[in-house]
Amino acid sequence: MTHVSGTIRRAEPTDVDAICGLIRELAEYEKLLDQCTVLPHQIHAALFGSNPSVFAHVAESGGRVVGTAIWFLNFSTWDGVNGIYLEDLYVQPASRGSGLGAALLAALAAECTAEGYTRLSWSVLDWNTPSIGFYESLGAVAQDEWTTFRMTGTALEALAHRASR
Repeated sequence: MTHVSGTIRRAEPTDVDAICGLIRELAEYEKLLDQCTVLPHQIHAALFGSNPSVFAHVAESGGRVVGTAIWFLNFSTWDGVNGIYLEDLYVQPASRGSGLGAALLAALAAECTAEGYTRLSWSVLDWNTPSIGFYESLGAVAQDEWTTFRMTGTALEALAHRASR
């Protein structure tokens, strides 16, 4: 791995505003900023509330948080153990190429191996070829035979209504 220009650490409550800013930057990069409605108190509750459901690492450079990896545990019924699902990986453009993105992923890989988790998984937009190339350079393999599904809004509500009958 190239020399990393910065440090990687677990997120702390004082990082919440910076993490929210990075989430918004990622949403803008993905051309979906209009769908990003997250608020700092939601991130704080998810990461640091009484029952955390999400975890995060941050990348610092020059005393500033310039990147983040936000993740949660998933479970493989085939392996019978947890894995990590990486929800967001983002490093600000000015800090890209510094090794921080790879270092964030390495921190999650270390988390997996330390805890006996068998998988580190994530999704990437098909058009994001720079990220795809980066992930492949680290040894990640695209799971092209799988299609991701999502249900939101009225479809989610309609299906939920079926359960209450």
